[in-house]
Amino acid sequence: MSIHHTDVEEHDATNAYQSLSETTGHDDPRWAFGTGIVEEAGAEITSPVPAGVDPADLAAYCLMLGDDALIYSHRLSEWVSNAPELEEEVALANTALDLLGQARVLLARAGHVEGGNRDEDALAYLRPEAEFRNVGLAELSDGLDFARCIARLLIFSTWRLALLHRLLGSADPVVAAVAGKGVKEITYHRDYAARWTLRLGDGTAESHRRMQAATDAVWPYVGELFRTSDEERRLIAAGVAVDPADTREEVDAVLDQVLDKATLTRPDRPFIGTIGGRSGRQGVHTEHLGHALAEMQSLARRHPGATW
Repeated sequence: MSIHHTDVEEHDATNAYQSLSETTGHDDPRWAFGTGIVEEAGAEITSPVPAGVDPADLAAYCLMLGDDALIYSHRLSEWVSNAPELEEEVALANTALDLLGQARVLLARAGHVEGGNRDEDALAYLRPEAEFRNVGLAELSDGLDFARCIARLLIFSTWRLALLHRLLGSADPVVAAVAGKGVKEITYHRDYAARWTLRLGDGTAESHRRMQAATDAVWPYVGELFRTSDEERRLIAAGVAVDPADTREEVDAVLDQVLDKATLTRPDRPFIGTIGGRSGRQGVHTEHLGHALAEMQSLARRHPGATW
């Protein structure tokens, strides 16, 4: 595995967005948060829906992938000012921004495909809990337990990387564009989490105990990652989506390798089941999501229509 840190340059602190825009020559001062993904790949948010694809299915799929990234990005941002070292705050903040960039594009695509009545902001800040389609793993609170943060990031990034690799050939140009950029980003996320897993698992007796406990705690949410929704099944046939169940062998192999080298035991804990056959993809969530949304959506709901 290899790790690459993004070079950080100093910018005018009084107007960071303008400084970023001037440095790159990009017209949108918020470019760093994902707006350039589709342009880089020659795709457009308004690209036609692939032939034979139900727009409602495509919108739902973009919400699934986008909500995973959006909600987990929010959870990772909670580590800013709370991580054990400044370097880890920067690394986790950058990881959150990578995922936020993916979420912005996917939510914008979903909003366009479903008719254009809701933009990315409306989908992020004005939807109720039951309309979110993220997996449970993304919404959990780490409780400021760094070992749990690392265990969850290792599992999430291993799974999402396997998905995005398979989505490089998606028939939807926007999904393919997100996958193209996302593979590079998530590779770093997985590498970062794997290195910390090794450091903690094969460290002191206390760090080993805490890393094992953290892995045990998040493991029940792994099973949901490989469930296939009805929308996904239809989009698989159309060449837009991939079957998450097909990633299981790869994900297991990577996790087993990391856990073995970290002297950790693969948890033998049952996966959390569905409620009436429904889980996160169908809008059934843990109690953690409501708390996350209350914080994430508070400003937009208090000041509807405000701009910055």
